[in-house]
Amino acid sequence: MVQQYQSPVRVYKHPFELVMAAYMRRFPKCPLIPVFVDSEIISQSQSDDGSTVVTKRRCTIDVEAPRLLKRIAGVEYLYFIQKNTLNYRDRTLHIEVHNETFSSRVFVRECCSYTVHPDNEDWTCFEQTASLDIKSFFGFESSAEKIATKVYASNIKKGKEIIEYYLRELEEEGVTCIPRWTPPADSREVNMASNMASPRDLDPCNVFGLVDKLDADYIRRYLGDLTPLQESCLIRLRQWLQETHKGKIPKDQHVLRFLKARDFNMDKAKDFLCQSLTWRKQHQVDFLMDTWERPQLLQDYYTGGWHHHDRDGRPLYVLRLGQMDTKGLVRALGEEALLRQVLTLNEEGLRRCEENTRVFGRPISCWTCLVDLEGLNMRHLWRPGVKALLRIIEVVEANYPETLGRLLILRAPRVFPVLWTLVSPLINENTRKKFLVYAGNDFQGHGGLEDYINREVIPDFLGGNCMCDLPEGGTVPKSLYRTAEELENEENCFLTDSIYKSANIFKGAPYEVLIEITEASSVITWDFDVSKGDVVFNIYHSRRAPQPPKRDTLGAHGIASLGPVNTQLIDRSWVLGRDYSMVEKALICREGESVQGSHITRWPGFYILQWRFHSSTTSTASSLPRVDDVLASLQVSSHKCKIMYYTEVLASHDFRGSMTSLESCQSGFSQLSAATTSSGQSCASSTVSR
Repeated sequence: MVQQYQSPVRVYKHPFELVMAAYMRRFPKCPLIPVFVDSEIISQSQSDDGSTVVTKRRCTIDVEAPRLLKRIAGVEYLYFIQKNTLNYRDRTLHIEVHNETFSSRVFVRECCSYTVHPDNEDWTCFEQTASLDIKSFFGFESSAEKIATKVYASNIKKGKEIIEYYLRELEEEGVTCIPRWTPPADSREVNMASNMASPRDLDPCNVFGLVDKLDADYIRRYLGDLTPLQESCLIRLRQWLQETHKGKIPKDQHVLRFLKARDFNMDKAKDFLCQSLTWRKQHQVDFLMDTWERPQLLQDYYTGGWHHHDRDGRPLYVLRLGQMDTKGLVRALGEEALLRQVLTLNEEGLRRCEENTRVFGRPISCWTCLVDLEGLNMRHLWRPGVKALLRIIEVVEANYPETLGRLLILRAPRVFPVLWTLVSPLINENTRKKFLVYAGNDFQGHGGLEDYINREVIPDFLGGNCMCDLPEGGTVPKSLYRTAEELENEENCFLTDSIYKSANIFKGAPYEVLIEITEASSVITWDFDVSKGDVVFNIYHSRRAPQPPKRDTLGAHGIASLGPVNTQLIDRSWVLGRDYSMVEKALICREGESVQGSHITRWPGFYILQWRFHSSTTSTASSLPRVDDVLASLQVSSHKCKIMYYTEVLASHDFRGSMTSLESCQSGFSQLSAATTSSGQSCASSTVSR
């Protein structure tokens, strides 16, 4: 594989002639570069007017490599050929270097240039590119590549330091100005005409050469301290985007984040960034802050907001998660609105980072998030809510990498490890290292919050004196909940589907969901609301795969179907106790109730979640559907129930043995009592909210 390097533009705030005088002092040997043993001129030529000098040297390099590798290679030193073309008229120096040793096995090429700064003729610019291609090296190709890359990277920065060292040396000697080259008297008139039409002056690519290039000082000021190889990755990825990407080119800070997220692996970062750019273009994310208007519900119940900055100058975002009704927000707004809210916060965070970079005079590329968990309890582990959170985290991780500088989690309750177990697998390892968790009041005092946030901006609800203007949160009124049809029919831009599904239950025609379990001890979880009528909820198990009927029951009697009829999974010929068994005691759920629960399976096979119509005045010996019942249910609207449900199957090892996470809880919006049922056959629990 060919290794490549591209430097940023390094600027010397000295005239070209003075920089050249400093450069010449590097030869024939330079004690400041230990690996540069010696050099000799093998040829030199000059143009007739003396404006151009071409010098070819053989350079001796002592590479720091293991003694054994040198003995196997049979060499003590490496030899390189350097060709310098110095043009006094155009004030340019072009350097070409290639290896002479092992040229049939290894190909090393380096190109450097010193030119006049396009905006200031008394400044000098330096650029450098290099490539390394090891075809074969006695079976040590990988080791040789690592050694060469390490040595080259360690000497890149020395180049500028050495030039500056000799510039200071010249200044100490009293040399602060060197006259520019002037042509001989007999050719001055001709040269004046040629200078007026200098290709450098006529070529707009040269005049504006630095417009699309990164300056080393700019990188240090706005992007931070990067190693030479990291600078190279950034420049090459940026150049690739300029050449191939159609549309808006992302900012340098944004490109750098994707490189950091992939440890500066160019190919991985390129794929990662391209997927995100496609996503941004597809969903018009660049216009999200200008086009999306936050619903009033979010303004009233979303308990988060920006609050000053931390000690490092990073924007500070405060979220009182324990005071937020996550289920109410999901049910009233849907995942789409919550995701838009989070994406808007990330876009705002990027804007604030740029603003703080200008204000504090140093690179600030990420923000700090403070999460207060006071009030967090089992109701926040509501499975659909956790599922929505995981999906949002997945979108954010894929499109906003390396934006979180630090996450301070305060007043974590005992239930927090359960939530962390559910969420942490989707969070990047580098991001997880930025989490700091404090239980109770541990955040107070030494090693706590004041180590990261100035005392004067600590929010009042954490014992500080700074007012933090956040919504109080609280319970979202159930009257604001949306129906399953509204959530399903919503035009989802960022998410392809809704968590909830809706179902109709007719008298004699129950609604059933089939779940296949391949491993025992898997966990079936459910959450449903009864929006109309009363239902009976059951869970059955069978080792046989149910076979849904292939023909329309109504059609078999010569009657056209009057509407959708639920597919029945439990065959009429099946006998309870022989072909299938009930693993949960039947639970009667009234209109308006919300039910959450879980069941730990004991056997593999097929589990059927069943909701059937419940009538307090009618009892039937069989729960199986009858044609007469179906006809009656379609004709009598009072014999119809409606539910909105969510189910999920979890592997028990996801909880690392903690069954606490499987306990059900009372809905956050409900003020009514809860009833819990359990089966002697299994470990399960359900909670009903009225």
